[in-house]
Amino acid sequence: MDDPRTLFDLTGRVACVTGASSGLGRRSAAALAAAGARVVGVARRAEALAEMKNEIGENADAVVADIADRSNIVALVDRIGAKFGAPDIVVHAAGVNTRETADEVTPEGWDATLALNLSAPFFLSQAMVPAMKDRGWGRIVNFASLQTTRAFPGGIAYGATKAGIGQLTRAMAEAWSRFGITANAIGPGFFPTELTQTVFDDPDRAARNAAQTCVQRNGRMDDIDGPILFLSSKASDYVTGQVLMVDGGFTAK
Repeated sequence: MDDPRTLFDLTGRVACVTGASSGLGRRSAAALAAAGARVVGVARRAEALAEMKNEIGENADAVVADIADRSNIVALVDRIGAKFGAPDIVVHAAGVNTRETADEVTPEGWDATLALNLSAPFFLSQAMVPAMKDRGWGRIVNFASLQTTRAFPGGIAYGATKAGIGQLTRAMAEAWSRFGITANAIGPGFFPTELTQTVFDDPDRAARNAAQTCVQRNGRMDDIDGPILFLSSKASDYVTGQVLMVDGGFTAK
């Protein structure tokens, strides 16, 4: 038997992480780099993305782009691969939640949510898959949500996209796993990120959320490290089309 620790070694791999300027995307980029990957972070905010790049060091690159804009997707993939080569791993962590109630949803808010949360992961992956096929190895890691299966107030557009991510993940697996490319998703519970800042700004609400988990606490940023490394590495060779809930057992109750 080979040393099991090598299963998580990403030395020689190239990873692209969207939404890498903050939150779970930034944490994912750091975790992948710590495991040996060369990481390309993609986001719209140049200053925050530069901070991510500086924190990781020479094994990181940054590409400032709006991934929801599909008009230049091929050019974007070329920019992502310019420094380290075409990615072996793509992590789709970018997302938006307009928090509009069903009666308040606007066409603009709906379209923006679908474009970033659901359309971008597909079209960016589609553009990266040919290089993965050539290598016979690839990893696609989508970000699902508690709202993949639960309905939350003010989350109808966001929840629709995250339910879509569940099916998109299965469909990607069906289409591409025969070529050595696995597709899985992580479904985070409540983590202290910009996207959930309004939740953590209310101590009572944060405490109620923690009480609904099996482990009786909300997520810490380091709770994402193991799952992202597992789904991005050789350790998950025979795992595809799955949504791994990293929620402290919130959805188990």
